[in-house]
Amino acid sequence: MLVIPTPLAGLMLIQPQVFSDSRGFFYESFNERDFRARTGADVRFVQDNHSLSARGVVRGLHYQLPQAQGKLVRVTRGAVLDVVLDIRRSSPTFGQWFSQVLSASNKLQLWLPAGFAHGFSVLEDETECLYKTTDYWVPEQEHTILWNDPALAIDWQLQGEPILSDKDRNGIPLAQAAVFE
Repeated sequence: MLVIPTPLAGLMLIQPQVFSDSRGFFYESFNERDFRARTGADVRFVQDNHSLSARGVVRGLHYQLPQAQGKLVRVTRGAVLDVVLDIRRSSPTFGQWFSQVLSASNKLQLWLPAGFAHGFSVLEDETECLYKTTDYWVPEQEHTILWNDPALAIDWQLQGEPILSDKDRNGIPLAQAAVFE
């Protein structure tokens, strides 16, 4: 696998080695030894999540505090614009965001350690997103930053009005959010 740093410290794109031929393709989507060696992240994944979404859905920006989760995100069908926001107050990139198209065709993955809020907009019908987490989901510790916070000016690459859950519609601006120190 190839690990590609991003402008946000600790956030990394992962490009697996894909073996393709006339039959299709094969790749290791995760190998603990290689992941640790190439990212320097000594983590244990405890939960896998899988979502199916329609084109135009926006999910996020979500995080847990204080029981934070690192996430390894990939798409197995369709495509998303994956958006990650640095919410580590002590970080020089606090309040900055990074986005990357993750798709079944490009097979890119995104590793975000604890300290980031995460979301995505769905670019294709029937998109499936899978992600591993380093800690369990704790509903009462979940927080949502407003997806369209004007102070962030995130370009979600939408083609019309987004499809939102009540939780995402009612997120709070970063300036009012609980964040990591």
